[in-house]
Amino acid sequence: MPARPDYYKILGVGKNASDEEIKKAYRKLARQYHPDRNPGNKQAEERFKEVSQAHDVLSDSDKRKAYDRGTGPFGSFGGGPGAFDPSQFGGGFSDILSNLFGGATGGARGRGGAAGAGRGGRPQRGRDLETEVSLTFDQAVNGAQVPLAVPTSQPCPTCHGTGAKPGTSPKVCPVCNGRGVEAQSHGIFSISQPCSNCNGTGTVIEDPCPTCGGSGAQRTIKRLRVNIPAGVREGSRIRLAGKGEAGVRGTEPGDLYVITRVQDSPVFKWAGENLEVEVPLTIPEAISGAVVEVPTLQGRKRLRVAPGTKHGTVQRLRGEGPARLGGKARADLRYRFVIDVPDKLSPEQQAAVDQLSRVMNGDPRAGLFTDAQDAKQQRAGAAG
Repeated sequence: MPARPDYYKILGVGKNASDEEIKKAYRKLARQYHPDRNPGNKQAEERFKEVSQAHDVLSDSDKRKAYDRGTGPFGSFGGGPGAFDPSQFGGGFSDILSNLFGGATGGARGRGGAAGAGRGGRPQRGRDLETEVSLTFDQAVNGAQVPLAVPTSQPCPTCHGTGAKPGTSPKVCPVCNGRGVEAQSHGIFSISQPCSNCNGTGTVIEDPCPTCGGSGAQRTIKRLRVNIPAGVREGSRIRLAGKGEAGVRGTEPGDLYVITRVQDSPVFKWAGENLEVEVPLTIPEAISGAVVEVPTLQGRKRLRVAPGTKHGTVQRLRGEGPARLGGKARADLRYRFVIDVPDKLSPEQQAAVDQLSRVMNGDPRAGLFTDAQDAKQQRAGAAG
């Protein structure tokens, strides 16, 4: 039997790594080995599958516990005796409680990829998948169609998902009689736990499929093109119904969740749902007013700057910002005017400033001292 893969080593983390450390390591490696970044590189593609499989196990608390205990169908990557079958871990604590107070209703899916039975003996749907997509600012604002490469599994083409060698079939587990659970008595309670002989599948494979080694599934890369709606933001979560992992025995597939990672724009900055642009003004423009050209999402426009515009004044173009998800009205574009004060002046500029100082008489700070003096006198009067 091939050696058990070291998922911690594959991700480059320690065995005590936190969930956040595992996620961070996975994202870094997934970006590095993603097929879109390494077109035609089979070694990178295999590494990408390997990293994705390690993340599948270590990011799920139940799978990680089973892996750390050395139980469960963890084996060599890509198939082979004892290869990893994600659907082996469809159950959870709720199933144990169900068994405790009502008894088991069916086994989990077979090791060979046969459908897992949920409550009522019905096969479970395929797993939901999650992936990330990198977008430029323009793609996020305007919408785009982008390619995706998603690591997933598909039924083995040789055994059609049974895990058994063609011409044979899985056998009912003799320990649990196909229920997938064993009952253990603890005083007045009887607690059902996954069968130790079949790992909760309800079946055993005596003659495994030579292609998948009994797992019933093969890892693969699903390639598809996805329509990204206009107005997505950093971290938006898009659900693609039925685009997740294939279901078994004809059951419905899971869903695919696409998380968007959006590049920053050098010009437009987010301000809530709106976009904001910083527009520099010269001192004469701020004093006398002007008509200035500003960028928009569709091109350029002219804005009128009122005489006496102060630093930080905001003008708004309503409804000309990014689209809002959900079909609502578009957001706004905001323009924040900032006075551009030069740090060095030519002799001609210095002379002009001096002339302006002589003409623009008056002390704008005089009120500060007057107000302070009035306040002091009022305090003195109150004390007297």
